[in-house]
Amino acid sequence: MLAIVATALTGPGQTIGVSVFVDPIITDLGLSRSQVSGAYLVGTLVGATALPSIGRTIDRWGVRRSMAWIGVAFAVGIGFVSRSWSLLSLAVGFTLIRMFGQGSLTLVSIVAVTKWVTTRRGAALGLLSTLGGALMGLVPVGLNQLIAWTDWRTAWLISGVVVLVSVPTIAVAGFSGRREQGDKRDDDHTKGPPDTDRSSAIRTYRFWVLGMAVAAAGMFVTALSFHQISLLGEAGLTAAEAAAMFIPQVLGAAAAAYLFGWLSDRWPARTLIMATMALLGGALGMTMLLAEGWLVVAYSLVLGASGGSLRSVSAALPPRWFGIGHIGSIQGVMTFFGVFASSAGPLYLSLGRDVLGRYQAIALVSIAVPAAIALAAAAIREPAAELAAT
Repeated sequence: MLAIVATALTGPGQTIGVSVFVDPIITDLGLSRSQVSGAYLVGTLVGATALPSIGRTIDRWGVRRSMAWIGVAFAVGIGFVSRSWSLLSLAVGFTLIRMFGQGSLTLVSIVAVTKWVTTRRGAALGLLSTLGGALMGLVPVGLNQLIAWTDWRTAWLISGVVVLVSVPTIAVAGFSGRREQGDKRDDDHTKGPPDTDRSSAIRTYRFWVLGMAVAAAGMFVTALSFHQISLLGEAGLTAAEAAAMFIPQVLGAAAAAYLFGWLSDRWPARTLIMATMALLGGALGMTMLLAEGWLVVAYSLVLGASGGSLRSVSAALPPRWFGIGHIGSIQGVMTFFGVFASSAGPLYLSLGRDVLGRYQAIALVSIAVPAAIALAAAAIREPAAELAAT
């Protein structure tokens, strides 16, 4: 339980609520919204490419040391953004915070719980996603108020100091007094499936099916969330009403994260992946039914659930399939899939709307993606170790 609480507390550090800084940055630096969005896109793409290597480093260094240094690097990146003076410097800063924040801190948190929790790991990872997601949901609110009290540069600098103090402290204090499971001196290392290295894991069919599911959820959930104000505005909601729909979205994500984490200890992999893709397809399809009232609330709940469910499933299945000896390297590639695809989602939906005329039209076409992944998941062959665990 300590491992879960400790890693959940790094949740607010995994996102600095960049959206609340966009308008002040545009005004202060004299940039256009497209320029800032482009810098963020480039930063996300470049930052994502480092995640497989960072995952391998986590395997070598261990959770405590890795989390501490990732926290320091993330704080440096936040500080760099707070002093940005041009479009290029902003892009470099975005690269640092995306690489070490959402990417690396998320990755090391998953690896931490995977290595420390030896029983009911799926439920533990689901609880991590639930607690971390709830804490991260509070970050934009707090930062928006901090900007109002000071300015965007000071607010970001204060955030960097908080990360610099809190994350390394959690790493050292929250994971002391016990060796990580997977340490060669640990007798428990012999339990569970045999360890598979990354090169062998990525040659398996099930790895790529799960990777496609992670990418699809990252792309479409991010796209629909990014354009939520505009999308729901077309359904008749005001900007304030559309923004309020983030609340049921967070609730849906939290509930699904815990439920699917619990189910990950009980259901076969193919069923779990198919269920997450059904939720994603449902969210895309429900865009055709959006209207004021309960339908938009239901849509927001399903959209949140599609992302929350996949986060738990994608964290729980790799250690069931491949062991934990190289789990950092393997999860690094999975995290790369999600982060990389999420960077393309908003642009994809925007361009699709330009071509087809409505968000709903491109969303309806996109249902083919989760449907194809669900069909592919049906063909997953369960390894013997996983069958014994379910």
